[in-house]
Amino acid sequence: MERAVTVKGRITDDRHIELDESLGALTGPVEVTLRSMPTAPEQDEDIVDFIARLPRGTRSKEDIDRQVREEHDSWKRLGPQPMIVTLDAR
Repeated sequence: MERAVTVKGRITDDRHIELDESLGALTGPVEVTLRSMPTAPEQDEDIVDFIARLPRGTRSKEDIDRQVREEHDSWKRLGPQPMIVTLDAR
């Protein structure tokens, strides 16, 4: 029966791969396909630096305020909504 397993690891030399986890009871001939993985950053990036690298938005303050105002106005058009409460008297 054919079985596929995906594990991460690293190539240690031109003929050996070190796996990060066990393959369990998988034995016998296998076909190996390798896909390179990005290397992990040496340290976690500061959130402020991440935000500073994001592209600047293109919407104006006026445009955002208009959208918020329209959203709030749509709530008023709905009017008061009935509240239905069911009490279970057991």
